[in-house]
Amino acid sequence: MTQNHLGKSIAQLSVLIQSGNLDPVELVEESLDAIRSHRDQAIFTRLLDDRAKDEAAASSKRLREGRSRGLLEGIPVAWKDLFDIAGLPTTAGSVVLADATPAQADADVVKALKAAGMIAIGRVNMSEFAFSGLGLNPHYGTPLNPRASDEPRIPGGSSSGSAVAVASGLVPVSIGTDTGGSVRIPSAFNGLVGYKASRGRYSMAGVFPLATSLDSLGPLTRTVQDAIWVDAAMRGGTTSDVARVTASGFSLVVPTTIVMDDAEEGVIRAFEAALVRLSAAGVKVRRAAFPAFDSLFQVMAEHGPLVTAEAFALHHRRLAGPEAQAMDRRVVARTRLGEKITLVSYLEILKVREQLIKEVQSMLGPNELIAHPSVAHVAPTLAPLEADDDLFVKINFKTLRNTLIGNFLDWCGVSLPCGNGGAGMPVGFLLSAPKGQDERLLTAALALEEIVAA
Repeated sequence: MTQNHLGKSIAQLSVLIQSGNLDPVELVEESLDAIRSHRDQAIFTRLLDDRAKDEAAASSKRLREGRSRGLLEGIPVAWKDLFDIAGLPTTAGSVVLADATPAQADADVVKALKAAGMIAIGRVNMSEFAFSGLGLNPHYGTPLNPRASDEPRIPGGSSSGSAVAVASGLVPVSIGTDTGGSVRIPSAFNGLVGYKASRGRYSMAGVFPLATSLDSLGPLTRTVQDAIWVDAAMRGGTTSDVARVTASGFSLVVPTTIVMDDAEEGVIRAFEAALVRLSAAGVKVRRAAFPAFDSLFQVMAEHGPLVTAEAFALHHRRLAGPEAQAMDRRVVARTRLGEKITLVSYLEILKVREQLIKEVQSMLGPNELIAHPSVAHVAPTLAPLEADDDLFVKINFKTLRNTLIGNFLDWCGVSLPCGNGGAGMPVGFLLSAPKGQDERLLTAALALEEIVAA
């Protein structure tokens, strides 16, 4: 009888592969069959059948010959539709790029994970041009949140297909991008670990941009350990400096500014219960106001969002031509707001940003991490957001609100599963640290993961 390996973590699959109890060819065939037969056909935009089978065969051969490339050997990975795959156009969740010139080579991080022995299984869906935190896509369909038991709910975005692919057990990891929360939001909504690395931690060569001052990458996985292994491989390494330590000794600061405003009762309850468990385990927790958060949103209100300015600069020719008619109307409307942002305003945003980064860093103790709910609500139902553009704009902003703080302040962050809120839907617990402190962040996430999720 064939064993079902779907829904297992990288670590679980790696044990089976390295011990010879699971052949990468078998695992890839099982994954491809599961994807094709899955009830939600909006998760993947393209399967890489031939490539996946060739890579699986090569992986199997290496294992038989005793030349395993490490713990990620033979592990399937799905790629958000922003990463170049050699021979294919990079469509960024849009139909207007369907006939774009095919990529001449894989993106650097795609090459890096292939070099680690991982198998590219396919491309996954996303918000068009990565410009929404909700995950709706009118072109390829909206992947449905598999954790919903009452009615269809959104997956979160923009890495919507990445989250649903992992949460549905179709792959153990998918690589997403995060400009305002696009890894951490869908991870929170789907009960996953979502790691947004520091900006610049990985090569961005071959990655379709949204806003280069904010864009970052990261894996969506089932566990922190899985994310740590993938992080090392994405940087071309075989090992990580992250070590497993006990929870006691870590220090968290919980902002009292903005992040809890209008939060759902179930989200607050799950988050506060996690803090109680962490305190009992020896974690120091303090609460503090962060005036810089207010300043951040004030500069957005006065001058416009940084992401919108840079997205408009990227897409202004497209918006002025016939392609705009084929784009998601909500993406078009939001991007066109960037036309109103002057060069003076853009430079002022960058100036204030640098000031706020320094201000917040000066308020943190040498070993403190920031902790708050990843999103102030659980995944909303889909139908009202499809029907009402004004509601879409309102909920999109609220969904992005907590995570975009970290992008603006140039933080790295990990969203951890933190129990359930309303309708039994997952809640995310966001740990963040200043740029470049990824090892410290991941060490903390590894130590606190089980306590937060208990």
